Order: sequence, then structure tokens, then C-alpha cells
Amino acid sequence: MDNLNQLYEAILKGNLALAVETTKIVIEQKADTKLIIENYMSKAMDEIGQRFEHGKAFVPELLMSARAMKGALELLRPLLVDSHIPRAGTIVIGTVKGDLHDIGKNLVASMLEGSGFEVINLGVDISSGKFADSIIAHKADILCLSALLPTTMNYMKEVIRTLEETGIRNQVKVMIGGAPISHSFAQEIGADGYSSNANAAVSLAKQLLAS
Repeated sequence: MDNLNQLYEAILKGNLALAVETTKIVIEQKADTKLIIENYMSKAMDEIGQRFEHGKAFVPELLMSARAMKGALELLRPLLVDSHIPRAGTIVIGTVKGDLHDIGKNLVASMLEGSGFEVINLGVDISSGKFADSIIAHKADILCLSALLPTTMNYMKEVIRTLEETGIRNQVKVMIGGAPISHSFAQEIGADGYSSNANAAVSLAKQLLAS
């Protein structure tokens, strides 16, 4: 139990080395993998996310915690396969065509990865066809679209249109985000949800997969 609490604190404080070292110990002790992830690791990420939303933690702390969580998860992934514990889901994420901004998008990707999702980060300036191809190739559950410019946000509509034309729109949930994006815009273009920050994106992704 002390080691599990230490793992929680390591992730909360963004201590990658300690998170990895402690994870190795709890694996040797044959602790329940699902319990480790759900009761300690995920709760640490929830806590740092809540602190961020309340202004008690900032982007560097979020990134450090996500990195520590990812390091611990890398060690646990073989056990997830062996014990048939499902991953949270598969997400394709990218900044839309014409937009080269990626700091916010990368933060969201890190938080999603740290929360147990398999994340395929396509980068920036991504065409609708490349998004569709990646969804098919990776059998993605969710597509996350990012845009920072008012001039590029409308391309999100083109991506959704391509998904419809390709016949895969009903197979994937679409989340959008970025500075000029709003809930009303998400509704207007037929997206499944909108998030204003990285922590909210994780919560929304979980909600969409549970619906």
C-alpha cells in the first residue's frame, strides 16, 4: 500500500524516475494491475487536472505528471494485454490543414496518453483525407481536431464532411478544440463535443466512449 501511495504522489508531482521505479516494485509484488491504474495512477491525473482547472497547477506541472504517468503505463502495458484489461480507447489527434500551431494540441495529447488512451498524434497541417486514413488504419474511437486560427477552424467542417463521404462518421466520435472554438461551433459543424482545456478533453473523451 505504501508503494501504491508513493506511485500516486510520484505522478501527482511529475516525478518520472520515482514513478517508474515504484511501478517496477508494485509489479514485482504482483499488485492488481487494474487497481494500480484506476485507484492510484488515474486518480493522480484527475487531481492534477483539478488543480489546473482551479489555478493551483500550470501547464508545466500537467506535462510532468502526464510524462510520469506515461512512463508507468509503459511498464504496465504488457500486463494489460495479459490480463485482458482494456485500454481507455484509441484517439487520433491533429491540427487541421493550414494551421501550424501544436502546443495546445500536444498538451491534450499528453494528457490523454497519461490517462490511458492510445494516442496517434498526426502533427500539424493535416488534411481531411489523412485524418480519415488514420482513423481507418488505427480503428480509432475518437478523432480530436485542433485549430488556433479563425481562418482555419472552418476546415474542421471539411474533415467531418470527408468522414461522412468515406462512410466512417458513425464509427468515430469527433472532439474539437482551440482558442477560437466554442460549444456552439461544435454543434454547428456536427462535432460530438468541444473542450476548452486539456483536462476537460480527457473528461469529454471518457464521456463520449461511455455514451
